[in-house]
Amino acid sequence: MISLTINGEYRQFDAPLNCADLIARLELAGKRIAIERNGEIVPRSRYGEQALAEGDKLEIVVAVGGG
Repeated sequence: MISLTINGEYRQFDAPLNCADLIARLELAGKRIAIERNGEIVPRSRYGEQALAEGDKLEIVVAVGGG
């Protein structure tokens, strides 16, 4: 079990995650997003290797197009 705060909301997951796993769980795969973990931007190239730890605070921003 792992507990994270995502965009100010407390969430629990049944197994350890990395950023790529989290994106899939949140159904954000294929969307243009940015992830900030504990105040630091996670480069997209590191989503698969960036493990998330108990108590991490994440901000996830989804880019919205328009015009």
